[in-house]
Order: sequence, then structure tokens, then C-alpha cells
Amino acid sequence: MQKILRDFFLGFIRIYILHHAEREPIFGQYFNEELKRHGYELSYGTLYPIFHSLEKEGYLVSEKKNVNGKIRKYYTITGEGKKMLEDAKRQIKELVDEVLEQEGE
Repeated sequence: MQKILRDFFLGFIRIYILHHAEREPIFGQYFNEELKRHGYELSYGTLYPIFHSLEKEGYLVSEKKNVNGKIRKYYTITGEGKKMLEDAKRQIKELVDEVLEQEGE
């Protein structure tokens, strides 16, 4: 994958994580399967650092739960994360509308 597309993809994945974490608590394996459902492959070595950075930045909060004897870390969006997501949605829409406007003509 070309660097510019990879950078775009990883940035968009951050927003997509916030989107899902707003709907319900999410965990790495679930989210990776969600990406695969859309045809995207992302290693856990790439995915988990994204979760950790979003938590460090204050956009997600995590909670460890015991699920069938395994400790699973669930992530939920914070108030700051919701604000960031709304700002990102507005900016994404504006840019996508402009980039794709000729296709609709």
C-alpha cells in the first residue's frame, strides 16, 4: 500500500474506532473482525497501539473484564472523544463532498 493511502487509512481507523466505541464498548478482536468484514486487514501490532494512543489522548477509556477466564480490555468513548468524533464527522463530510462532487454531476 502506498504511504499516502496507509496514512489516510490509519487516520480514518482512529475515527472509525471512536464511532464504534460510541455505540458500545469494543475490544481489539471484535474490532479487527469488524475491519475484516469490510475487507481490511490490520495486524494487532498496529491496532492495539492505536487503541492505546486514543486512550492516552483521553478519547477512550478502558475497563478490564473477565470473559470465560480471559481478561479482555473493553474501550468506551469519553466526552472528549465524542466531541472529537463530531468534529471529525463534520470535516470528513465537507472534504468528501468536495472531492466527490464531480462524480454526482
